[in-house]
Amino acid sequence: MSEQPTQVLVVDDEEPLRNALSHYFHRRGFRVQTASCSVDAMNRLRRGDVSLMLLDVRMPGMSGADLVPEALDADPDLAILMLSGLGDASSAAICMQRGAYDYLTKPIELSDLGAAVDRALRRRDTMLQSRGINTWLQEEVGRKTEELQHEKQRVQQMTIATLEALINVLEEKHDFVSGHSARVAAYSASIAHEMGLADDEVETIRLAGRLHDLGMIGTREAVLFKKGPLTPNEYEHVKQHSIVGSEILAPFTHLGPVAQFVRGHHEHWDGTGYPDGLAGEDIPVGARVICAAEIFDALTSNRPYQDRLGREGAAERLQELAGSVIDPAVTEAFSSSVSRRQTLVFLAEDIKLAPE
Repeated sequence: MSEQPTQVLVVDDEEPLRNALSHYFHRRGFRVQTASCSVDAMNRLRRGDVSLMLLDVRMPGMSGADLVPEALDADPDLAILMLSGLGDASSAAICMQRGAYDYLTKPIELSDLGAAVDRALRRRDTMLQSRGINTWLQEEVGRKTEELQHEKQRVQQMTIATLEALINVLEEKHDFVSGHSARVAAYSASIAHEMGLADDEVETIRLAGRLHDLGMIGTREAVLFKKGPLTPNEYEHVKQHSIVGSEILAPFTHLGPVAQFVRGHHEHWDGTGYPDGLAGEDIPVGARVICAAEIFDALTSNRPYQDRLGREGAAERLQELAGSVIDPAVTEAFSSSVSRRQTLVFLAEDIKLAPE
Protein backbone atom coordinates (compact mmCIF):
# COMPACT_ATOMS: atom_id res chain seq x y z
CA MET A 1 0.00 0.00 0.00
CA SER A 2 1.43 3.41 -1.01
CA GLU A 3 1.95 6.00 1.69
CA GLN A 4 -0.81 8.58 1.95
CA PRO A 5 0.26 12.20 1.20
CA THR A 6 0.61 14.55 4.15
CA GLN A 7 -2.55 16.48 4.96
CA VAL A 8 -2.42 20.24 5.61
CA LEU A 9 -5.13 22.46 7.09
CA VAL A 10 -5.05 26.16 6.12
CA VAL A 11 -7.00 28.37 8.53
CA ASP A 12 -7.43 32.00 7.47
CA ASP A 13 -10.43 34.31 7.11
CA GLU A 14 -9.04 35.78 3.86
CA GLU A 15 -10.33 33.67 0.97
CA PRO A 16 -7.68 34.76 -1.58
CA LEU A 17 -4.88 33.70 0.77
CA ARG A 18 -6.58 30.39 1.52
CA ASN A 19 -6.91 29.66 -2.16
CA ALA A 20 -3.32 30.63 -2.90
CA LEU A 21 -1.94 28.47 -0.11
CA SER A 22 -4.21 25.60 -1.10
CA HIS A 23 -2.88 25.78 -4.67
CA TYR A 24 0.72 25.88 -3.39
CA PHE A 25 0.33 22.77 -1.25
CA HIS A 26 -1.51 20.87 -3.95
CA ARG A 27 1.41 21.51 -6.30
CA ARG A 28 3.80 20.08 -3.66
CA GLY A 29 1.77 16.88 -3.41
CA PHE A 30 -0.03 17.57 -0.13
CA ARG A 31 -3.66 16.94 0.57
CA VAL A 32 -5.23 20.25 1.59
CA GLN A 33 -8.22 21.32 3.65
CA THR A 34 -9.18 24.92 4.37
CA ALA A 35 -11.17 26.66 7.10
CA SER A 36 -12.23 30.28 7.52
CA CYS A 37 -12.82 30.27 11.30
CA SER A 38 -11.84 28.48 14.48
CA VAL A 39 -15.08 26.47 14.69
CA ASP A 40 -14.61 25.08 11.18
CA ALA A 41 -10.94 24.40 11.92
CA MET A 42 -11.70 22.39 15.08
CA ASN A 43 -14.35 20.34 13.29
CA ARG A 44 -11.80 19.35 10.65
CA LEU A 45 -9.09 18.62 13.23
CA ARG A 46 -11.37 16.30 15.17
CA ARG A 47 -11.79 14.17 12.05
CA GLY A 48 -8.08 13.35 12.28
CA ASP A 49 -5.30 12.86 9.72
CA VAL A 50 -4.11 16.49 9.76
CA SER A 51 -0.32 16.69 10.20
CA LEU A 52 0.26 20.44 9.69
CA MET A 53 -1.94 23.48 10.29
CA LEU A 54 -1.25 27.00 9.00
CA LEU A 55 -3.13 29.32 11.32
CA ASP A 56 -3.75 33.05 11.05
CA VAL A 57 -3.07 34.94 14.30
CA ARG A 58 -5.98 37.34 13.75
CA MET A 59 -9.36 35.85 12.97
CA PRO A 60 -12.96 36.72 13.82
CA GLY A 61 -14.27 34.95 16.90
CA MET A 62 -11.57 32.86 18.59
CA SER A 63 -8.09 34.21 17.85
CA GLY A 64 -5.29 32.06 16.59
CA ALA A 65 -3.55 32.40 19.96
CA ASP A 66 -6.58 30.91 21.71
CA LEU A 67 -7.05 28.22 19.08
CA VAL A 68 -3.50 26.82 19.44
CA PRO A 69 -3.96 25.10 22.84
CA GLU A 70 -7.43 23.84 21.88
CA ALA A 71 -6.06 22.37 18.66
CA LEU A 72 -3.20 20.66 20.51
CA ASP A 73 -5.69 19.21 22.99
CA ALA A 74 -7.48 17.65 20.03
CA ASP A 75 -4.21 16.42 18.46
CA PRO A 76 -1.00 16.72 20.52
CA ASP A 77 1.05 15.68 17.48
CA LEU A 78 -0.19 18.52 15.29
CA ALA A 79 2.49 20.79 13.80
CA ILE A 80 1.29 24.42 13.80
CA LEU A 81 2.70 27.33 11.76
CA MET A 82 1.35 30.80 12.55
CA LEU A 83 0.59 33.40 9.88
CA SER A 84 0.93 36.96 11.18
CA GLY A 85 0.74 40.47 9.86
CA LEU A 86 3.61 42.89 10.29
CA GLY A 87 2.23 44.14 13.60
CA ASP A 88 1.43 40.70 15.07
CA ALA A 89 4.92 39.45 15.93
CA SER A 90 4.26 39.59 19.68
CA SER A 91 1.01 37.63 19.26
CA ALA A 92 2.83 35.05 17.15
CA ALA A 93 5.44 34.67 19.90
CA ILE A 94 2.65 33.98 22.40
CA CYS A 95 1.34 31.28 20.04
CA MET A 96 4.74 29.64 19.99
CA GLN A 97 4.86 29.67 23.77
CA ARG A 98 1.57 27.79 23.67
CA GLY A 99 2.90 25.12 21.34
CA ALA A 100 3.12 26.47 17.77
CA TYR A 101 6.30 25.49 15.92
CA ASP A 102 7.05 28.69 14.00
CA TYR A 103 5.48 31.79 12.42
CA LEU A 104 5.57 33.45 9.03
CA THR A 105 4.94 37.13 8.33
CA LYS A 106 2.55 38.21 5.59
CA PRO A 107 3.07 38.71 2.70
CA ILE A 108 4.53 35.21 2.63
CA GLU A 109 7.61 34.38 0.59
CA LEU A 110 7.17 30.95 -0.95
CA SER A 111 10.79 29.99 -0.27
CA ASP A 112 10.32 30.87 3.42
CA LEU A 113 7.02 28.97 3.49
CA GLY A 114 8.60 25.85 1.96
CA ALA A 115 11.52 25.89 4.40
CA ALA A 116 9.22 26.45 7.42
CA VAL A 117 6.89 23.63 6.35
CA ASP A 118 9.81 21.23 5.89
CA ARG A 119 11.24 22.15 9.30
CA ALA A 120 7.89 21.70 11.02
CA LEU A 121 7.22 18.32 9.44
CA ARG A 122 10.76 17.08 10.21
CA ARG A 123 10.36 18.17 13.82
CA ARG A 124 6.99 16.41 14.01
CA ASP A 125 8.44 13.23 12.50
CA THR A 126 11.35 13.33 14.96
CA MET A 127 8.98 13.69 17.91
CA LEU A 128 6.83 10.81 16.68
CA GLN A 129 9.88 8.61 16.15
CA SER A 130 11.24 9.48 19.58
CA ARG A 131 7.91 8.65 21.14
CA GLY A 132 7.82 5.37 19.25
CA ILE A 133 11.34 4.52 20.38
CA ASN A 134 10.49 5.43 23.97
CA THR A 135 7.37 3.30 23.83
CA TRP A 136 9.38 0.41 22.38
CA LEU A 137 12.04 0.83 25.04
CA GLN A 138 9.42 0.88 27.80
CA GLU A 139 7.83 -2.26 26.38
CA GLU A 140 11.23 -3.94 26.08
CA VAL A 141 12.19 -2.96 29.61
CA GLY A 142 8.85 -4.23 30.88
CA ARG A 143 9.25 -7.50 28.98
CA LYS A 144 12.83 -8.01 30.13
CA THR A 145 11.87 -7.15 33.70
CA GLU A 146 9.06 -9.70 33.57
CA GLU A 147 11.42 -12.32 32.13
CA LEU A 148 14.01 -11.61 34.80
CA GLN A 149 11.35 -11.80 37.50
CA HIS A 150 10.18 -15.17 36.20
CA GLU A 151 13.77 -16.40 36.04
CA LYS A 152 14.40 -15.11 39.56
CA GLN A 153 11.33 -16.96 40.81
CA ARG A 154 12.41 -20.12 39.02
CA VAL A 155 15.92 -19.94 40.48
CA GLN A 156 14.51 -19.21 43.92
CA GLN A 157 12.15 -22.18 43.72
CA MET A 158 15.00 -24.45 42.61
CA THR A 159 17.22 -23.12 45.38
CA ILE A 160 14.60 -23.65 48.05
CA ALA A 161 13.75 -27.11 46.77
CA THR A 162 17.43 -28.11 46.86
CA LEU A 163 17.98 -26.72 50.35
CA GLU A 164 14.81 -28.34 51.66
CA ALA A 165 15.97 -31.64 50.19
CA LEU A 166 19.16 -31.33 52.25
CA ILE A 167 17.09 -30.67 55.37
CA ASN A 168 14.93 -33.73 54.64
CA VAL A 169 17.99 -35.94 54.20
CA LEU A 170 19.37 -34.69 57.51
CA GLU A 171 16.13 -35.25 59.41
CA GLU A 172 15.51 -38.69 57.93
CA LYS A 173 18.67 -39.93 59.60
CA HIS A 174 17.04 -39.86 63.01
CA ASP A 175 13.44 -40.08 64.17
CA PHE A 176 13.61 -37.44 66.89
CA VAL A 177 14.33 -34.60 64.47
CA SER A 178 11.93 -35.79 61.77
CA GLY A 179 9.57 -32.97 60.82
CA HIS A 180 11.29 -30.52 63.18
CA SER A 181 12.10 -27.91 60.52
CA ALA A 182 8.63 -28.05 58.98
CA ARG A 183 7.02 -27.54 62.39
CA VAL A 184 9.36 -24.67 63.26
CA ALA A 185 8.53 -23.07 59.91
CA ALA A 186 4.80 -23.36 60.60
CA TYR A 187 5.08 -22.03 64.16
CA SER A 188 7.28 -19.18 62.93
CA ALA A 189 4.84 -18.16 60.21
CA SER A 190 1.97 -18.19 62.69
CA ILE A 191 3.90 -16.02 65.17
CA ALA A 192 4.96 -13.56 62.47
CA HIS A 193 1.37 -13.28 61.25
CA GLU A 194 0.14 -12.71 64.80
CA MET A 195 2.71 -9.92 65.18
CA GLY A 196 1.14 -8.13 62.22
CA LEU A 197 4.11 -8.47 59.88
CA ALA A 198 3.59 -8.07 56.14
CA ASP A 199 2.87 -11.16 54.07
CA ASP A 200 6.28 -11.13 52.39
CA GLU A 201 7.99 -10.89 55.80
CA VAL A 202 5.88 -13.79 57.10
CA GLU A 203 6.92 -15.89 54.10
CA THR A 204 10.60 -15.01 54.54
CA ILE A 205 10.45 -15.99 58.21
CA ARG A 206 8.64 -19.21 57.33
CA LEU A 207 11.39 -20.06 54.84
CA ALA A 208 14.12 -19.24 57.36
CA GLY A 209 12.36 -21.49 59.87
CA ARG A 210 12.37 -24.28 57.32
CA LEU A 211 16.12 -23.82 56.75
CA HIS A 212 17.24 -22.80 60.24
CA ASP A 213 19.11 -26.06 60.92
CA LEU A 214 20.72 -26.29 57.50
CA GLY A 215 24.13 -25.83 59.11
CA MET A 216 23.70 -29.14 60.92
CA ILE A 217 25.02 -30.84 57.78
CA GLY A 218 28.43 -29.69 59.03
CA THR A 219 27.92 -31.24 62.47
CA ARG A 220 29.52 -34.62 63.17
CA GLU A 221 26.87 -37.31 63.33
CA ALA A 222 28.40 -38.79 66.47
CA VAL A 223 27.70 -35.47 68.17
CA LEU A 224 24.42 -34.70 66.45
CA PHE A 225 22.80 -38.02 67.43
CA LYS A 226 24.54 -38.53 70.75
CA LYS A 227 22.31 -39.87 73.50
CA GLY A 228 23.04 -38.03 76.68
CA PRO A 229 24.61 -34.68 77.55
CA LEU A 230 27.25 -33.11 75.31
CA THR A 231 30.73 -32.29 76.49
CA PRO A 232 31.74 -28.60 76.40
CA ASN A 233 33.76 -29.21 73.23
CA GLU A 234 30.88 -31.03 71.60
CA TYR A 235 28.52 -28.21 72.51
CA GLU A 236 30.86 -25.64 70.97
CA HIS A 237 30.95 -27.78 67.85
CA VAL A 238 27.15 -27.90 67.64
CA LYS A 239 26.92 -24.13 68.14
CA GLN A 240 28.72 -23.62 64.84
CA HIS A 241 25.66 -24.79 62.92
CA SER A 242 24.05 -21.34 62.90
CA ILE A 243 27.18 -19.85 61.35
CA VAL A 244 27.59 -22.69 58.86
CA GLY A 245 23.95 -22.41 57.83
CA SER A 246 24.19 -18.66 57.27
CA GLU A 247 27.38 -19.11 55.25
CA ILE A 248 25.69 -21.70 53.03
CA LEU A 249 22.78 -19.31 52.46
CA ALA A 250 24.80 -16.10 52.08
CA PRO A 251 25.37 -16.44 48.29
CA PHE A 252 21.63 -16.77 47.71
CA THR A 253 20.95 -13.05 48.01
CA HIS A 254 17.58 -13.46 46.28
CA LEU A 255 16.33 -15.11 49.49
CA GLY A 256 16.54 -11.78 51.30
CA PRO A 257 17.38 -11.78 55.03
CA VAL A 258 16.96 -15.56 55.41
CA ALA A 259 20.69 -16.01 56.07
CA GLN A 260 20.58 -13.37 58.86
CA PHE A 261 17.60 -15.07 60.48
CA VAL A 262 19.32 -18.46 60.35
CA ARG A 263 22.52 -17.05 61.86
CA GLY A 264 20.67 -15.39 64.73
CA HIS A 265 18.09 -17.99 65.70
CA HIS A 266 20.06 -18.92 68.87
CA GLU A 267 20.58 -15.33 70.00
CA HIS A 268 18.87 -14.53 73.31
CA TRP A 269 16.90 -11.43 74.22
CA ASP A 270 19.26 -10.75 77.15
CA GLY A 271 22.42 -11.13 75.03
CA THR A 272 23.53 -14.52 76.38
CA GLY A 273 22.96 -16.40 73.13
CA TYR A 274 25.25 -17.16 70.21
CA PRO A 275 27.04 -16.73 67.83
CA ASP A 276 27.26 -12.92 68.10
CA GLY A 277 25.88 -12.19 71.56
CA LEU A 278 23.21 -9.85 70.19
CA ALA A 279 20.52 -8.56 72.53
CA GLY A 280 17.03 -7.09 72.31
CA GLU A 281 15.97 -5.58 69.03
CA ASP A 282 19.51 -5.85 67.65
CA ILE A 283 18.50 -9.46 66.96
CA PRO A 284 16.70 -9.62 63.60
CA VAL A 285 12.98 -10.09 64.13
CA GLY A 286 12.93 -13.32 62.10
CA ALA A 287 15.65 -14.80 64.30
CA ARG A 288 13.68 -13.86 67.45
CA VAL A 289 10.59 -15.56 66.09
CA ILE A 290 12.42 -18.75 65.07
CA CYS A 291 14.12 -18.89 68.48
CA ALA A 292 10.73 -19.13 70.22
CA ALA A 293 9.32 -21.54 67.64
CA GLU A 294 12.31 -23.90 67.94
CA ILE A 295 12.18 -23.91 71.74
CA PHE A 296 8.49 -24.72 71.66
CA ASP A 297 9.01 -27.58 69.22
CA ALA A 298 11.95 -28.92 71.23
CA LEU A 299 9.85 -28.87 74.41
CA THR A 300 6.92 -30.66 72.76
CA SER A 301 9.00 -33.31 70.94
CA ASN A 302 10.66 -36.47 72.23
CA ARG A 303 14.40 -35.91 72.59
CA PRO A 304 17.11 -38.27 73.95
CA TYR A 305 18.04 -35.75 76.62
CA GLN A 306 14.58 -34.73 77.88
CA ASP A 307 11.00 -35.84 78.19
CA ARG A 308 8.38 -34.21 76.05
CA LEU A 309 6.12 -31.57 77.60
CA GLY A 310 2.48 -31.05 76.71
CA ARG A 311 1.63 -27.89 74.81
CA GLU A 312 0.29 -26.11 77.88
CA GLY A 313 3.43 -26.91 79.82
CA ALA A 314 5.59 -25.78 76.91
CA ALA A 315 3.65 -22.52 76.65
CA GLU A 316 4.19 -21.91 80.36
CA ARG A 317 7.90 -22.55 79.90
CA LEU A 318 8.01 -19.99 77.10
CA GLN A 319 6.44 -17.44 79.44
CA GLU A 320 9.20 -18.15 81.96
CA LEU A 321 11.82 -17.51 79.27
CA ALA A 322 10.24 -14.24 78.11
CA GLY A 323 12.56 -11.30 78.73
CA SER A 324 15.64 -13.47 79.08
CA VAL A 325 15.88 -15.94 76.20
CA ILE A 326 12.79 -14.95 74.20
CA ASP A 327 11.50 -11.57 73.04
CA PRO A 328 8.43 -10.85 75.24
CA ALA A 329 6.50 -9.57 72.21
CA VAL A 330 7.19 -12.82 70.38
CA THR A 331 6.07 -14.82 73.41
CA GLU A 332 2.84 -12.86 73.60
CA ALA A 333 2.15 -13.34 69.90
CA PHE A 334 2.84 -17.06 70.14
CA SER A 335 0.56 -17.45 73.16
CA SER A 336 -2.24 -15.60 71.38
CA SER A 337 -1.76 -17.73 68.30
CA VAL A 338 -1.83 -21.00 70.22
CA SER A 339 -4.82 -19.90 72.30
CA ARG A 340 -6.82 -19.45 69.10
CA ARG A 341 -5.33 -22.71 67.76
CA GLN A 342 -4.06 -20.94 64.63
CA THR A 343 -0.73 -22.72 64.84
CA LEU A 344 -2.26 -26.11 65.42
CA VAL A 345 -4.73 -25.69 62.56
CA PHE A 346 -1.88 -24.62 60.26
CA LEU A 347 0.13 -27.64 61.22
CA ALA A 348 -2.75 -30.05 60.96
CA GLU A 349 -3.38 -28.90 57.40
CA ASP A 350 0.19 -29.00 56.16
CA ILE A 351 2.41 -31.27 58.24
CA LYS A 352 2.29 -34.12 60.71
CA LEU A 353 1.79 -32.95 64.29
CA ALA A 354 4.27 -33.91 66.95
CA PRO A 355 2.73 -36.83 68.89
CA GLU A 356 0.81 -36.08 72.06
